Amino acid sequence: MSTVVNSEREDRQQPPGFSMPGVWHLGQRDPSRPAIVIEGKTTTFGELVSKVNQLSNKFADLGLTRGDVVAGLLLNGTEYYELSLACTQSGLYFVPINTHLAGPEVEYIVRDCKASVLVVHAELADKIVGRVEDAVQHRVVIGNAPADWSSYESFTLFSDDTPAARSLGSLMMYTSGTTGRPKGVHRPLTDATPESALEPNRLFFEAVGIPAGPGRHLVCSPVYHAAPGSVSLSLLHAGHTLYVLPGFDAEKVLRMISDSAITTSHMVPTHFQRLLDLPADVRNSCDISSVDVLFHAGAPCPPATKRATIDWFGPVLIEYLGSTEGLVCVCSTAEWLEHPGTVGRPRPDTVVLRGLDGEQAASGEEGTIYFKASPFEYLGDPEKTAAAQWGDFITSGDVGRFDEDGYLYILDRRVDLILSGGVNVYPAEVEGALLEHPGVADVGVIGVSDPEWGQRVVAVVELASGFNDNEDLRTKLDQHVREQIAGFKRPREYIFVVDFPRSAAGKVSRQKLRELANGQ
Repeated sequence: MSTVVNSEREDRQQPPGFSMPGVWHLGQRDPSRPAIVIEGKTTTFGELVSKVNQLSNKFADLGLTRGDVVAGLLLNGTEYYELSLACTQSGLYFVPINTHLAGPEVEYIVRDCKASVLVVHAELADKIVGRVEDAVQHRVVIGNAPADWSSYESFTLFSDDTPAARSLGSLMMYTSGTTGRPKGVHRPLTDATPESALEPNRLFFEAVGIPAGPGRHLVCSPVYHAAPGSVSLSLLHAGHTLYVLPGFDAEKVLRMISDSAITTSHMVPTHFQRLLDLPADVRNSCDISSVDVLFHAGAPCPPATKRATIDWFGPVLIEYLGSTEGLVCVCSTAEWLEHPGTVGRPRPDTVVLRGLDGEQAASGEEGTIYFKASPFEYLGDPEKTAAAQWGDFITSGDVGRFDEDGYLYILDRRVDLILSGGVNVYPAEVEGALLEHPGVADVGVIGVSDPEWGQRVVAVVELASGFNDNEDLRTKLDQHVREQIAGFKRPREYIFVVDFPRSAAGKVSRQKLRELANGQ
């Protein structure tokens, strides 16, 4: 079967030219084409553009002008795409917020970005209702709305005429630093048309072998993340139909691929492993021959997992290295098989390594990865912005090396960053939450290798006087952390020590923490 699948796929991956018509054009030219399918309900391109125009005209009626902000605390659904597209054609910033954040974290982002409009799903409203009424003038709930909030249904009852004035808006994603406080990646706006942003995406998809013509893209990751949201939105502009799941369930994902003849999807290595772990009879009962491209990023992929996925799906894996700040490079299956472990071979004028001496690192030497990206600033943090820049290049802190052929290899995913299941966890933020508990005198948080999650969060704790290591304390610490920050950031393991390993300068020795975690 594998040989036949690969041969058929090679025929499909020779497109004569990739069309990127844009959602707005498709809404007029082909309004009945399916745009988004969720739980059996189909929204056509005509219906989607109608709702997008309603939102755009509503924003204008409220007095929003270029550069204003719309924030969304949203589950996977059509509303994410409606709001994003409306902001894109209205010269507004759209800020998607991680739905797993705790209430104080959501409140911080909403206030920091100075949102004029906030839209939340009713299932998530308890995180933010009662926290930001003094800061956000227009507050909307998808579902049953509490007092002083509007319902999304009534909010969008407006003219669906094409807006008289259209200009290019932008996503403003929030990304953390090692200090734990996230910052918005804020890009300057121009008076360009919304369609002007489509050409780079067309070139990218054509380069990675996405065939021309209608496709079917499976969304199985949270769209508030930059990559799943942006990739799916770009393919929507290309005329592909999005099949949206609320989250990742391995068997549901595999059956959706088979039943709906899915052509593309975006996953993280944890997803690959969960698919591989399905029973053989389930895997064998599903036809995956329709898949042209599986994008993956977010964490280093264990070589054995990647090889097994390639053996199963064929040469369809496209890995890329990127961050909220920008794209670094892309790696095809063929390149990875020839250079195992690489994340691709970027052009020398777009990616450089900076060594510890501050100079450009030579081939084979380690260095911080700097790359060229469209201009941006970290909202309200000029020092962080300046620290990320080196001439025309910027960095998100990853460390790597080039081999003699120009292929890039990642050595570390930022200095202290933990990548668990494709999600960033910053130790300083978890440490800050734990230090607020009276039983914690000192703490250090690290990531430890995990076969399923890539890394799991481990806390090394020195207890305060009067507290003892027992299961009751571990339970209370876990509950305490959940109340302060998102549950996915909480430690999965606690190690209690008498003497906490800090250097003479007072810095945490993470190497010693790792030795403790590994039983050395």
